Amino acid sequence: MLDVTFYGVRGSTPTPCADNQRYGGNTSCVTLEVDGADPIVFDLGTGLRFWGERLGREGAPFRGTALVTHLHWDHVQGLPFFMPINRPGAQLDIVGPTHDGSSLADSFSVFMRPPFFPVTVEDLLGHVTFRDVDHGDLLIGDAKVTVRQVPHVGSTNGYRVEWAGASVAYISDHQQPVDRPDHVDDAVLELCDGVDLLIHDAQYTPEEFAERSHWGHCTVRYAVEVARQAGAQQLALFHHDPSHHDGRVDELLDEARAWADECGVKRVFAASEGQRLRLG
Repeated sequence: MLDVTFYGVRGSTPTPCADNQRYGGNTSCVTLEVDGADPIVFDLGTGLRFWGERLGREGAPFRGTALVTHLHWDHVQGLPFFMPINRPGAQLDIVGPTHDGSSLADSFSVFMRPPFFPVTVEDLLGHVTFRDVDHGDLLIGDAKVTVRQVPHVGSTNGYRVEWAGASVAYISDHQQPVDRPDHVDDAVLELCDGVDLLIHDAQYTPEEFAERSHWGHCTVRYAVEVARQAGAQQLALFHHDPSHHDGRVDELLDEARAWADECGVKRVFAASEGQRLRLG
C-alpha cells in the first residue's frame, strides 16, 4: 500500500492564521511512503518541517528522495528546517530541474547561504546530493518515476510516481493557457493519464486568473478539466491561494465538485495539512 500525506498545501507564501486552520498555511510538501522502503517527498516547502517532527530523530538515520518541481521559495525553503537531515549518516537525494544553465546544486548554494540564511547545505550533518533532471524516467527503489517539463514560470517539472500498485501525479504549479481554456499540454496529460490520484494546482478563481493570467497558475475549473482529459480517478485541489481562507476553499471545492459531476470526474477534494490517503 502507498500512503500519501499532505504536510503543506498552500501556494506562493506561508499563511498561518486562524482563518486557515482547517486547510493549513504551510507551502508545498507531500510525502509518499511504503512500509519497509525509503520515502519520497514532493517539494521542500515549509510543510517539510512538520514531516521532520513526525519522523523524529530516533532509530536509523533518515534516507529518502525529494522530487522538487522548481526553485521558487515556496517549494524549497523548508530544507534547513528538516531536522532528520541534520544528523550524521542521514541521506537526502534531491531531484529537480536546472534553471538558466545553473545546476540544482548551484541554485541551492546561492539561496541557502549567508546573508540570506546562516546555514549552508554543507553545514548540515547529513549528506545531501543533487540530481539534475528536466525530462526522463527514473527508478527510485521500487518506484517508477516519470519526469516531464510542465508549463509554469521558469523551468518546472511535473512528476508521476508508480509504486506499490498505485499511481500519483503531482502538478503543483501549472500555467493555464490564456487563449485556449480547454487545452492541456501533452506532457501534463502523459503524467496524469489514468492516475489513482492527481495533485494539481488550483490557485485561482476565473476573476483572479483574468488579473494574473501570466503568473503561472490556473483556475480550479481548469484543474477539473485536466483530471477529466487525463481520466484521473481522483483530484486533489492543491496550491491554495494565500488569500483563500477555509471558507473560500470550501466554496471553490463545491464548485469543483459540481463541474466534476458534469464531466465524470469521480472524486474531488481540497487537500489539507495532515490529510492522509492510502492507495493501492
